[in-house]
Amino acid sequence: MKPQFVADLQDGQAFSSTFLVREKEIRKSPRTGKSWLELSLTDRTGSISGKMWDNFEDIAKAFECDDVVQVRARVKIFNAQKELTLEQIIPLAERDYDLADFLAHTAFDVEKLFGDLRVAIAGMKNPWLKKLLEITVEDPTIAARLKRAPAAMTMHHAFIGGLLEHVVSLIGLSKGVIASYPELDPDLLLTGIVLHDIGKIDELNYARGISYSTEGRLLGHITIGALKVREKMNTIPGFPAPLATLVEHLILSHHGSLEFGSPSLPQTREAIALHFLDDMDSKMAAMRSSIDSPAGNGDWTDRNAALRREILRTDKYLAAPKPAAQTAAKAPKS
Repeated sequence: MKPQFVADLQDGQAFSSTFLVREKEIRKSPRTGKSWLELSLTDRTGSISGKMWDNFEDIAKAFECDDVVQVRARVKIFNAQKELTLEQIIPLAERDYDLADFLAHTAFDVEKLFGDLRVAIAGMKNPWLKKLLEITVEDPTIAARLKRAPAAMTMHHAFIGGLLEHVVSLIGLSKGVIASYPELDPDLLLTGIVLHDIGKIDELNYARGISYSTEGRLLGHITIGALKVREKMNTIPGFPAPLATLVEHLILSHHGSLEFGSPSLPQTREAIALHFLDDMDSKMAAMRSSIDSPAGNGDWTDRNAALRREILRTDKYLAAPKPAAQTAAKAPKS
């Protein structure tokens, strides 16, 4: 295991550790004309900016983004954020590090999550939808990526295995919703849950970090997913066309509004339920990520970009000692 993680770094600390390079740029001040090497360095606990001010030209040619490097550096605070002053950068070979140190991973057992997904599919009653999910989830080229893919770049479940964790969480949430609203078609809703983000297995790269693929940047996961699911439905002889339309509508509308990227608004009961389940799970996961992070100020987290606000750490707030009385109680007059 690497000696220091981003979350552990303290102001003024001098240290040596390894990081994954996410961004790399040589910048130049228009005012002074001075150049420097600026990096965004990450590990499984977070990211931090690093700057090398002198003698960086040759070393900058020796590594690229998504390479792992060992750095000797000192932590300082700049604009209320921790950053690194880099003194040495050494590119590393794959044998010299464990990639798991640099990529955040679901805390759940991936095989257990995948088993829970298969159990849910096995309990379906609609033969067409059951077959669709079986041939999708059991496709070896899809299964391997489904077990590893994140659910997003940064917004929610942005870690290895995040997409599968998100899907299984939605399956659990949907049980209560189906019990409260029996008019919902449980098999159609489950199909939407499993397939709504299936395009993310191709939208994102996640071998040595998380970034958008070229296909993802050009098409987006909604389009990729709809095309992938249509391709699977076309391999099932006699798949009912109206049912295919409903399945595709779930994928195309799950973001809920046109401004958030859905080509269509949710216009069926199952599409409405899917959208709000998806929205709740993603927002709660975003809150969990902020609350679990050490960054912030006491009871409050740093600003969460996905939610556009700081989050109160309720447990710390409630556990805080009560303020002393403003004035001492007056003694009774004799």
